[in-house]
This record gives sequence, structure tokens and C-alpha cells, in this order.
Amino acid sequence: MNEKNKDGIRDAKSLGRGKMFILGLQHMFAMFGATILVPILVMGYFSDACGEPITRGLTVSVTLFCAGVGTLIFHLCSKFKVPAFLGSSFAYLGGFSTIANLNSGMYANMDVNTKAAYACGGIVVAGCLYFILAAIIKLVGVNRVMKFLPPVVTGPIIICIGLSLAPSAISNASTNWLLAIIALVVIIIFNIWGKGMFKIIPILMGVVISYVCAIIFNACGMTNADGSAILDFSSVATAAFVGVPHFQLAKFDITAILVMAPIALATMMEHIGDMSAISATVGENYLESPGLHRTLIGDGLATAFAGMLGGPANTTYGENTGVLELSKVYDPAVVRLAACFAIVLSFIPKFSDIIATMPSAIIGGVSFMLYGMISAIGVRNVVENKVDLTKSRNLIIAGVIFVCGLGFSDGITFTVAGTSITLTALAIAAIAGIVLNAILPGNDYEFGKNPAGDQSRGVFVKNSDND
Repeated sequence: MNEKNKDGIRDAKSLGRGKMFILGLQHMFAMFGATILVPILVMGYFSDACGEPITRGLTVSVTLFCAGVGTLIFHLCSKFKVPAFLGSSFAYLGGFSTIANLNSGMYANMDVNTKAAYACGGIVVAGCLYFILAAIIKLVGVNRVMKFLPPVVTGPIIICIGLSLAPSAISNASTNWLLAIIALVVIIIFNIWGKGMFKIIPILMGVVISYVCAIIFNACGMTNADGSAILDFSSVATAAFVGVPHFQLAKFDITAILVMAPIALATMMEHIGDMSAISATVGENYLESPGLHRTLIGDGLATAFAGMLGGPANTTYGENTGVLELSKVYDPAVVRLAACFAIVLSFIPKFSDIIATMPSAIIGGVSFMLYGMISAIGVRNVVENKVDLTKSRNLIIAGVIFVCGLGFSDGITFTVAGTSITLTALAIAAIAGIVLNAILPGNDYEFGKNPAGDQSRGVFVKNSDND
């Protein structure tokens, strides 16, 4: 690893401003497809459940702004040392879907924007949990903390996240199976046979190519399965070229917090895996300097900031780690340039409205890959960390997590001091897994013993090689 990284470029200024500009664009395109897909999916959840579209917060513009500013916040907290980009987290999709479909208590007949604001309040609290983990790691060390969050717990939880979203992929794809299949096939082709930069952005290529096909089909008079038009550009014509994103301040309720906050367990483990992967790629031990506690604080602060303004949670992106490996340019300044590009795009409403015309069938085709990959990465987390499932304790923990995560479809609702509280399936699964892992004998997991396994914790579509 060290020999490989001797040829890496750590000061991009030596390449000139023109090449730095191009490298920054490359990082932006690497994160772009996945980052904008999250608000598109979330808007679909709320539109289907509430019968009206989101108009404030959780839009493409707000998401790009929060991703850009969140990345800059992360770099500030990590002493400008770590070349990481923070984009939208897929791990929280299940939580957004759950809150969108809440119809009891105060959520009955609640308008879509208010319901979305409460979901974002849960995101703020989830971001604050990073501070707690960062403090504990600073005080007692990462090895002792990870003893309570081994792969036998985090792997099955990630698997449940993907599987719980599977029905949504089928529902969206069924509106136009031809478009869905085109999107899926394109992603597979670029993910497996793509070269160079195209291998890093399979999701973006799937969206772009299938969207071009949608334009052609729409021009030829084809319609969706229900007879509706494939594309509707009416909103694009009236959209302005320059405008401020429609932010929305978060609102807080214990039920929404208990839906979203436990998901931070998965994203915090994803963060640790990402820091391990970036360290291995660049040849620097970022877990030691600037320190895992600092990078966790940066990630958590970026997530809380995004939620407070009505945006989705942020997370460190493995796609951009792939760009580091591909380009051999390790200067964090290039990533900060990409963050600035994202912020600029967020102030172009017409661009966001064009993205909003994306047919749900394309989203369904992308989701086929995405949701399946989330679950598959959970399996990889278990396999690469060599979790011994011949041991009864490990089978019990994994089995209970699966049943809780997939069986409690409506969660558990109870009342405390007159307040109705709902624990979602994922929250129940996380609690059950952590408790069982703590009380059952035989926990021998040690973080850092298997570095390759520790890097396999991300819930995103990530290539294993970049040749």
C-alpha cells in the first residue's frame, strides 16, 4: 500500500487551476447520481402516502446545498486533512418511508411538509448521536466501543434496511417495466464492464441513459402502464434559473426521533468503515490523525445541519473514495472544490425541476439495484469479518434481528406520560441485537484485527476495484 501511494499527488495546485477544476467536477459527478436519488425517492414516499408533493425541504436543491456545506463542515472538523465527500445517506430511506406512512395520533391528516419536517427532526437527533460515540471513543478507545457493535449486529441490521425497502422498488418499477429494466441493465453494465470514470458513476449513467430513453418513448407517444404520460415538463417551463433552495426548519417529536435515530448505528459503522477505506487508499492513518472522534463529529454535525434545514442525512461517500483510487490525487482541496460546485447547483431551480420530472419507473429500476446492494453489503459485512455462524450465540443474534427487523412491519406503539411512542422494526432490531450481543457469552470481536472486513460497512453501491 505504501509503495503504491508514493506516486499519489497530495498537492493538486501543482497540476494547475484547470486540472483542479476538472478533478473537482469528477468528484461532484461521482457523488451526484446517488446524492440526488435520495430526495427523489423520499419525495416519492411522501407523495404516495400523503397524496401531495413535498414543496419545502427534502428537495434536490436543498440536498445539494446540505451535501456541499456538510462536506465543508466535515473538512473543518477534521483539520482539512481527510479527502472525503459527504452525500445523502441511503440508510435512512426506510425511516422516511415509515414516517411518510404514519397515520395515527398527531400524524393523522398532517400535511406533507409538516410530516417531512418531523422526519428531519429525527435526522438532527441522529446526527447528535455521533457526538456521543465520538466522546466515548475519545475516552475509552475504539476497540472497546466496537465490542458492542460487531458485524454480527451491524451486518443483519444493514440487510434489514435493504429488504424492508424492496416492495417500494417493485411498486415504482411496475409503472413502466421497460424503463425500469433499461435503468437496471445500464447500471449493471457500467458497474461490471465500465472503464475509468464511468465505472465510478454507474447509478448516474443508469439514470441519464434511461431518462434519454424516456424522452424518446414520450416523443413517440408511448405511455405508462396506467395510460399516463411518461414525462411532464409543465413545471420546468415556469421554473427560474436562479433562486434560493426551499429550506424548512426541522420539527421534533419522540415518535419520529425513535424512527430515525437508531439508524445512526448503521451509518456510524459505515463511517468507521469509510475512514478505514480512505486511510488504506491514501496511505494515511486518519483514524489516528486527525482522529476518528474528529471525523465522527464532522459527519454528525453535517448530518444535524442538513436535518435542521430540511435535508436528508449526510454520510461519507465510498464513490468518492473510488475516485481517489482512480485519479491518485489525494488533495482534500479538490473535494472541497466539488462541494462548492454542489452548492452552486443548489441555487439553480430549473435544474432541480428537470430532475423532479424523473419517471418513477426509472427510480424503480435503480432501486432494484440499490436496495438489493444494501442488503448484499450487509451480507458482505458478515462474510468479510468472518462471523462464525456455526456458533449458537451468533445465530441467535442474527436470527432475532431478522425477525424483529422484518416481522414488526407496524412497529410497537405504546404510551408514556400521555405521549404516544412508536418503535419501528429497525429500532426494535437494533436494540435486540445490541442487548443480546452484550449479554450472551463468547463475544470475541476486535476492531482492527481484520482491516479488510472493517472497511466493508458502507450501505452504498461501491465497486471493489477500479480497473
